[in-house]
Amino acid sequence: MSKDQLGDRGKALEESFFARQNEALRQRRRESEETKTKKQALSAASGVTDDGLLDRLVALNLQGEMLAALSLVPLVVVAWEDGRIDNGARTAVLSAAEEAGLSKHEVSYQVLEQWLADPPPPEMLIKWKAYIEALSVTLNEEARQALRMTLLGRARGIAEAAGGFLGIGSRVSKAEKAVPGELERSFL
Repeated sequence: MSKDQLGDRGKALEESFFARQNEALRQRRRESEETKTKKQALSAASGVTDDGLLDRLVALNLQGEMLAALSLVPLVVVAWEDGRIDNGARTAVLSAAEEAGLSKHEVSYQVLEQWLADPPPPEMLIKWKAYIEALSVTLNEEARQALRMTLLGRARGIAEAAGGFLGIGSRVSKAEKAVPGELERSFL
């Protein structure tokens, strides 16, 4: 028996197993696989690992690029807070972007590099806050806190990377300490 015949018979067996009365089950299986793929993409783009939050973000139809931008804005804002970016902060932001799944070849990464060369426009932070406030209303408390911890935890890490000499010590400026607090209020 040839491989083609074996494949045809296997397909016929599958079709009889998943007959019309089981189409709903088959559809749920497909949707489950699609949801799993979307959750993996969102997690890779944002660093979010909370399964419940990922379920909610998939239900809201958030795309990976949107979530990547959402997770990077606080990093850039903190990095620029004192009016300049040192090498420690720049390296930390780019590392966070790569951890979030951005490739150097993607437009998002290139935009991020531009933001690190020149500060992003002030309205970007205003729009980020407005989006977070609107998104927060759609999330339950647990999901909102998971998103807050993920996004702002990285921002605090950037502030710490920018402080100190060669990564030694903690000279986080008052402004750098204040920014994560300001961003955090958007989640309430």
